[in-house]
Amino acid sequence: MTPAQLTGQTQSHLIEHIVGAQKIQASPEAGKALIALHKEAKNKGFELAVASGFRDYERQKSIWNAKYSGQRAILDSQSNPIDISTLSDEEKTVAILRWSALPGTSRHHWGTDFDVYAKNCLPENTRLQLEPWEYQTGHQQDFSEWLQEAMPEFGFFLPYREDLGGVAIEPWHISYLSVASKNLASLTTEIIREALHLSPIEGQTAVLPLLDTLYNRFIINVRD
Repeated sequence: MTPAQLTGQTQSHLIEHIVGAQKIQASPEAGKALIALHKEAKNKGFELAVASGFRDYERQKSIWNAKYSGQRAILDSQSNPIDISTLSDEEKTVAILRWSALPGTSRHHWGTDFDVYAKNCLPENTRLQLEPWEYQTGHQQDFSEWLQEAMPEFGFFLPYREDLGGVAIEPWHISYLSVASKNLASLTTEIIREALHLSPIEGQTAVLPLLDTLYNRFIINVRD
């Protein structure tokens, strides 16, 4: 993977896969595995769908900037909105990183990671929120329990299955281990810093001095 591929500045490492009725951009290996997982889910009565797959740098930047500027809510660990007017720039940065990756560091840049849900388990006239309660005690619980048991056979794992003090729990976020682990090992702070210099983000002056700390807490702090 090149630095541009690792940081979501190009899609040259991806190909289109048909997963159910969806067209998904993914790495060749991850896409093939996702199709197989979708087939097995269907056999078990779940209509697996991808809520979010590949996300490029500029899309991640738009999410980040909207949160940093207050145009989009920042949530606490209980999914409640935070009053950002009470936060310092450093505190705001950390609060955003609990739920949203720093542009250039999102695992969604790689085509190996997908936010998934069971479409047929979503109640009518209900919008998926991608909040933990939906998967722990809500409409996605049965699907989530099946997914945790089934996905290792297809090469997937949950990088944020528990709260390690970095990214909050994300029971919907699956990652194709064999490729994603290599990508994570290749993603250095130098590569991230260069991506941020090429396309600056809101709060960059607060982020850059903290980058080494943020890297250890939010980027490489996962369980495989």
